[in-house]
Formats: sequence, structure tokens, C-alpha cells
Amino acid sequence: MSALELEDPQTMHTPTDPYSDFPRDHSSGDSAFGKEKIVAFIGQGVEFKGTINYKGSVRIDGRLDGELHTEGTLLVGKEAVITAKISAGSVISKGKITGDIKANDKILLLSSANMDGSLNTPQLSIEEGVIFNGTIEMKRQA
Repeated sequence: MSALELEDPQTMHTPTDPYSDFPRDHSSGDSAFGKEKIVAFIGQGVEFKGTINYKGSVRIDGRLDGELHTEGTLLVGKEAVITAKISAGSVISKGKITGDIKANDKILLLSSANMDGSLNTPQLSIEEGVIFNGTIEMKRQA
């Protein structure tokens, strides 16, 4: 399988629950951004260069260099290294991101995250321990 081909999400080798290592909403038990179906997965050890466009949620545990556009949630695993321009509904990150992120809903940077670039979102949460160098722009949703 080439780097451009993605496995069928029903058969790909991802955790049983791709949200299991991300925070839960204590009131509902769901992850911080719901439990949207993961439609694309870049696993640890995989390197992808180029542009990814999806309508659902994407999880990255490997390396991405380029652009990523999704209306859903972007989950960035602890071992992920991303150098990209990102636009998403929501972003939750444990990994390293260099680039600009525009999220229509919210961004959550967890304690192991390392972010160099700009953030543009109406809601932002940064845990203690995050390394952040860049700018933040926050405006209320219309």
C-alpha cells in the first residue's frame, strides 16, 4: 500500500477505540470532542507529504508535512510530528505541531503538546506543561 492509499477505517490497525487515550467529558463519558468516526489515520512510523482533505475526523500518530483540511476533529497523538497548515472543526493535540491552525470550534493542547505557530479559534484550552511559541487569535462564533 502506498503512502497515498488509506486503509478502510473498518479494517485498519488502530486502537479499538481511537479516542481511548484522549480526555473524556466527565458528564457524558465521551472524548472532549465527541466520538466522531475516524475516516483517516496516519499511524506511527508513517510519513506523509502533501495535502489531506476529509469531511470526517482524522487521527495522526506519524509524520505529516503539508496541509490538512477537515470539517471534523483532528486528533494528534503524542508521537506525531506535523509541519502543516491545518484547518479543522476541532483540534486536540498531544504531539508536535509547527504551522498555523484554524479551528472553527475549539483547540485543546494537552500537557505533552509542543506548538510553534498561530492558533485561530473561538475556544482554546492549554494544559500545564504545553510548550507554545506563537500567536493566538480568538473571536466569538457568529
